[in-house]
Amino acid sequence: MGEDLKFSLLLPVYSKDRPEHLRAAVRSSVHEQTRQPSELVLVRDGGVGAALQHEIDELVATSPVPVVYLPLEKNVGLARALDTGLAAASHDVVARMDADDVSAPQRFEKQLPLIEAGADIVGAALHEFSGDIGNVVLTRVPPLDPQWIRSAARFRDPFNHPTVVYRRAAVQAAGGYQDMRLMEDYLLFARMLANGAEPANLDDALVYYRVSEGAYARRGGWAMLRAEIDLQRRFRRDGITTRREFVRNVIVRGGYRLTPEWIRRRAYRSMIARRGIQDGGAR
Repeated sequence: MGEDLKFSLLLPVYSKDRPEHLRAAVRSSVHEQTRQPSELVLVRDGGVGAALQHEIDELVATSPVPVVYLPLEKNVGLARALDTGLAAASHDVVARMDADDVSAPQRFEKQLPLIEAGADIVGAALHEFSGDIGNVVLTRVPPLDPQWIRSAARFRDPFNHPTVVYRRAAVQAAGGYQDMRLMEDYLLFARMLANGAEPANLDDALVYYRVSEGAYARRGGWAMLRAEIDLQRRFRRDGITTRREFVRNVIVRGGYRLTPEWIRRRAYRSMIARRGIQDGGAR
C-alpha cells in the first residue's frame, strides 16, 4: 500500500475543551505532521461557547486537508460521538486524537507502516505533561509484544488511547464504541483483541498527553469504582476474562480506585509508567 495509504483523523470536541488546546491538537496532528492525514473528521459533541466555536470555524476554514465537520446539536457522550465520526470517515484507516493533546511531528510516519504491514490497531508510548509541553512528568510505555498486549488487556488497557490508529473494519467487527462511562476506549480495544484484531505498539512517545491539577484524584473515587465494576462485569459477560480474573480485577483495580490519592499516584507511576524522558523525547 505504501505512502499512498489514505487515512482519516478523528477528533471529538465538546464544551469543556479549551480553544487554545484544540488549536494545538489540530496543528500538531495535521499541519505539522511529516505524513499528513488525508482528512480531518471533527465531531462537535453538543453546543459549545462562542470562543470555542470560533476556533472550530477557523480550524475548518484553514485546514490544509479536507474536513468532515459534524456539529451534533446535543451532547451524546464520547462513545456515540466517536461512532458518528467513524461512520462519516472516508477511509478505513482512522487515527484517534483528543482535543487537548499534542502529537509529535513524526507520529503518523511511524505508525502507518505497521498498519500497512497488517496490524489492525497500533498504539504508542506517550508523555504526560503539565502546563507547558516541556514539563513532562512521566512517560507511559505500553506492552510491545503482540501476545503481551493480548494478555495485558485482561487486566489493564494495553494501549494509550490518544495514540491509537486502527482499521474501522476491525472496530466495527468488534461492535464499535459502546456506552461505558469513562471506559469506552478500553472496552473497545479489549473487544477488538478478543475478536482477533492484530495489535502493535511502539515504544516511541508519539503523543503528549495533557494532565491537569486533580488528575490523580479523578482516577479514583466512587464514580470510578462503579465504572470499574461495570467494565469488569462486561468483560466477564463477553468472555474476555475468566471468573478468577474477574475477581482479581475487581479487588485490585477496584481497590485502587478507593486508595488515598498519594498511594494511587505512586502505584500508577510504578505499574504503568516510567518517569521523565529517558529516550530524549519522541523519536
